[in-house]
Amino acid sequence: MTHSVFEMALAAAPEHIDELGHVNNAVWVQWIQQVAIAHWEKVADPAHKSAYFWVVTRHEIDYLRPAVEGDVVTARTWVGEPKGARSDRYMEFIGPGGQVCVRSKTSWAIVDSAKGRPVRVPAEVIAPFFDA
Repeated sequence: MTHSVFEMALAAAPEHIDELGHVNNAVWVQWIQQVAIAHWEKVADPAHKSAYFWVVTRHEIDYLRPAVEGDVVTARTWVGEPKGARSDRYMEFIGPGGQVCVRSKTSWAIVDSAKGRPVRVPAEVIAPFFDA
């Protein structure tokens, strides 16, 4: 299976900027979650959206280049093969010059909404995130 890539543009506004004049590291983490949720909302079956939710279990983030106020960055994300209740999500934020500003790998666990417990990632839930 090959992963399907989802893209989303984000603009660096004044409230995202830290004392160094760069997008704050905490904002990148918020954007990681925002883009992941947008991908889930766009691709997941409506029945799966109500039956399951995802929680972050680990973030790995490489801050490679700064983004500054007014920059529009393109977030690119895709998911990896699930392992049990977990699936890794990969993300790159591409700056105006075409270079990667931030790269991340986030581990997510799927939780059954009715049981309130993690469950093995169902094949039918993950399938829409991969190309046929």
